[in-house]
Amino acid sequence: MSCGVRVGVFVDAENVRYNGGYQMRYDVLRRFAARTGGELLRLNTYMAFDSERAREDHEYAKKARAYQQMVRDFGWKITVKHVRRYTDENGNVTTKANADLDMAVDAMLQANTLDQVLLVTGDGDFLQVVNALQNHGCRVELIGFKNVSRQLQQAVDTFYSGYLIPELLPIAYEPRNDWGKAGSCVRGVCSKWFTDKGYGFLRVLERISPNLWITDPRDEGSPYMSVFCHANELAEDVNEDLLMNRETILEFYLNESEQKDNGFTASNVRLATTLNR
Repeated sequence: MSCGVRVGVFVDAENVRYNGGYQMRYDVLRRFAARTGGELLRLNTYMAFDSERAREDHEYAKKARAYQQMVRDFGWKITVKHVRRYTDENGNVTTKANADLDMAVDAMLQANTLDQVLLVTGDGDFLQVVNALQNHGCRVELIGFKNVSRQLQQAVDTFYSGYLIPELLPIAYEPRNDWGKAGSCVRGVCSKWFTDKGYGFLRVLERISPNLWITDPRDEGSPYMSVFCHANELAEDVNEDLLMNRETILEFYLNESEQKDNGFTASNVRLATTLNR
């Protein structure tokens, strides 16, 4: 049943692709956007297409169009931005397919019919768009991966790291991964670390839920789980400073705990990425 909230999603596909979100799943993104039962009124994504390359590289053209069709099958409207080439005075060629303006204009024009907007980008150029949408009465949420503008994170109502949303970004080397189950590979953050004791706890979003604000795994309404981690399981480049930085995203495997019923321990804990900029 719909909760009456009208939701619009706007994806800066090129920014996402170049900043850690390559292979992002649009079906999972749709499920995340609708997690509170809102009505998905607009699902817009802005993708680049290189027409010149497509004329010469038929495999590229075939894959690009097949991918676009798959996204459309999930109910998304695609705005195609054709790649343009620019040659400087030294003969160097650069390409550009900037969708910022199209995405910003669409978001503003469609704001009259929306209560909540989910932006998927890390580009700080959208800061004014966020402020304008909020002044229009919209709640604005943000999903980003790497290189997410800090100002943009602070301006929106809520920011979510795309790495932490279950199944949004597949684990490339675990094609049959079952996020949150024993033996699965997941991503999370460190919630507590006891240096003198050599262990701590990692927090993982177990499932997509309307209760993402209940971050304490001890609360029965929380969609998060707490995972025990021993220092011996940490990769060499994961130090205490990184662990205590909430912008550090860790990737690890879940194992059933021998000490606690229905509990998990972490193994092969390594650095996935850190938010920056």
